[in-house]
Amino acid sequence: MSLKIGDIAPDFTQESTAGEIRFHEWAGDDWVVLFSHPADFTPVCTTELGSTAKLQADFDQRGVKLVVVSVDPVEDHRTWINDINETQQTSVTFPILADADNKVSSLYDMIHPNEDETSTVRSVFIIDPEKKIRAMITYPKSVGRNFDEVLRVIDAMQLTDRRSVVCPANWQPGDDVIVAPSVSDPDVLQEKFPRGYTELRPYLRMTPDPEH
Repeated sequence: MSLKIGDIAPDFTQESTAGEIRFHEWAGDDWVVLFSHPADFTPVCTTELGSTAKLQADFDQRGVKLVVVSVDPVEDHRTWINDINETQQTSVTFPILADADNKVSSLYDMIHPNEDETSTVRSVFIIDPEKKIRAMITYPKSVGRNFDEVLRVIDAMQLTDRRSVVCPANWQPGDDVIVAPSVSDPDVLQEKFPRGYTELRPYLRMTPDPEH
């Protein structure tokens, strides 16, 4: 069965460039971004890992661990990392899983249905500290992912976990947010939103970002 938002992310044990990873144990109490690549030494993947490595400090700040899935062996991963670091002017420090047996690719339904049996699509799974899948993003092989968008989604989910708000289209940290429809009691509204809100419709109440 395909995974869905809200499912527990499947656990696994797999070799990586950082040694053996027991996924749930390795994740600990952090958020995790687990993302796949069609193969080592491919052009789009090289730019993606470089872009992600440049954002490492931003992910660290949010308590997010990064782990990559690729079906090639560890030795190839290590050689490829040298290429990434040189061509993208960065330093890759997050682990790349050596998923030669397709264990992780199969668990997370990453195999491209119209390509060969080892080809993975560009899947992104954002997993929370409870090991629940909170978001899934899938791109075709020909299009590189936007990892600034991955950070934006994490910012939005972490904010909505802490506050009784939801985030509108194209939201960025500091923008106005929407009062959660579940909040209706006037006293609770006053307590949670002391700066007030603008009621555009009874179901659409805009309020300043409570953390900015």
